[in-house]
Amino acid sequence: MRSTMQDAPLSIARLVRHGTVVHGASEVSSWTGDGFRTATYAEVGKRAARLANALRALGIDGDQRVATYQWNNQEHLEAYFAVPAMGAVLHTLNIRLFPEQVVFIANHAEDKVVIVDASLVEPLSKVLPEFETVEHVLVTGEDPDLSPLADKGAEIHSYESLLADASDDFDWVEVDENDAAAMCYTSGTTGNPKGVVYSHRSVVLHSMAACMGDAMGLSPSSKVLVIVPQFHAMAWGLPYAAMLVGAELVMPDRFLQPEPMLKMIQEAKPNFAGAVPTIWQGLLGLLEGDDEADISCLEEVVVGGSACPESLMRAFEEKFRVRILHAWGMTETSPLGSVARPPIAAHGEDAWRYRVTQGRFMAGVEARLIAEDGSVQPWDDEAVGELECRGPWITASYHLDDDDEKFHDGWLRTGDVGRISPDGFLTLTDRSKDVIKSGGEWISSVELENAIMGHPAVAEAAVIGIPDEKWGERPLASVVVKDGEDVSADDLRGFLADKVAKWQLPDSWAFIEEVPKTSVGKFDKKVIRQRFADEELEVVQAS
Repeated sequence: MRSTMQDAPLSIARLVRHGTVVHGASEVSSWTGDGFRTATYAEVGKRAARLANALRALGIDGDQRVATYQWNNQEHLEAYFAVPAMGAVLHTLNIRLFPEQVVFIANHAEDKVVIVDASLVEPLSKVLPEFETVEHVLVTGEDPDLSPLADKGAEIHSYESLLADASDDFDWVEVDENDAAAMCYTSGTTGNPKGVVYSHRSVVLHSMAACMGDAMGLSPSSKVLVIVPQFHAMAWGLPYAAMLVGAELVMPDRFLQPEPMLKMIQEAKPNFAGAVPTIWQGLLGLLEGDDEADISCLEEVVVGGSACPESLMRAFEEKFRVRILHAWGMTETSPLGSVARPPIAAHGEDAWRYRVTQGRFMAGVEARLIAEDGSVQPWDDEAVGELECRGPWITASYHLDDDDEKFHDGWLRTGDVGRISPDGFLTLTDRSKDVIKSGGEWISSVELENAIMGHPAVAEAAVIGIPDEKWGERPLASVVVKDGEDVSADDLRGFLADKVAKWQLPDSWAFIEEVPKTSVGKFDKKVIRQRFADEELEVVQAS
């Protein structure tokens, strides 16, 4: 028996038509450094149509890749809507990757057009000659300087000039819902970055899931500060989710430092935000030195990318009444997989044991834990294994890359190690490559880091395993001390004494100026390992 329902494809074209009409009055505001420039969704929709017509004139007539090399702003949002809705494929280039990685990604994706922010023309000019398939570059901004890109192998255009000459009427294309809509590449911490291609269906379903009450809970009354970059896992799906329900968007452009971030919050008054924990660490440092700072408009902040210290979460909630919500995901999962909203019956301190997890799996995301012997582990909040998952917005392969080791019987191997409670709350204890194997037992570097960062004198801490003749590996803690504070290895080891098992306590400590980070703000432990191997770290032993 078949259903009687209409077979209407899930597509970004439908999402754009809906959002720019039904929610046409909602606004997107982009920070300029001095204030905001604002446009309605209806206006963004018309400009997106102009962009689509301009791209058609440049030869984008199918599923060619249109790359972006941009900050979070209105123009980037226009590309988010125009490119997939016209039937092409949006490819967000990570502006923070090393030049050789950007070249690899652009060539591997076979980008035909690049849309670049005027402030990023200089770095693009250094890699553009090595782009093998790019024919056109569109530079955003009023009267941008195009000269650095001259004679670099592509035709250069002013974005605004092209839009001015184009019609704001475009018949958005209805594609097969399983066709490619957008693509992102992993950050490539080991080997070359890998391409993940999102379908129209996966984007729409992910957007719907993101707006659910057990996830981000976006609604027409939401005003979202999108700090997570649009080139990182599609800004966690926030632009599409916002358009779906009419939530307003606040875009920080290139101004990601604590001072302008505070100004944006105070002026635009967003009630929701998304960013990696390091952003909130920086903002907290600024807020603690300013008794008059007011961020009371913010109600919830979703963090992902790396574990958020409980001390940071409590500081924002107790001092500023801002709730920080843990979420888990990755480029391969679009990215939302779980969000840490406690059960309704959990209150006070009982709720915190849920809050500090990576959260409960969203409907549509299946998960399992695989032990080293290949067995499936129980959901008992004790058994530990590598997390595998599957679902309608989780990738089943990589673009032009047969990496069978990342997939297991139709499940994505995440590389994350952890445990799952009987009611589906995920607690990650490490990345598989970061687990410290000491004397036959596993030590979680993440749990040690969070415990160390609970000390009031510590700003950041990263833990790696170092060789040990007796135990195989032992933890080395690299610590960043807050300005004006003074703390020793013995002080920190004593602080941990009642927080972790005695055999897990680090003996080796290094005090550093900053924890190195990847292009998406995660702790880059391979750099610390290399510094240790090169004897560049001054390691002290706790007594």
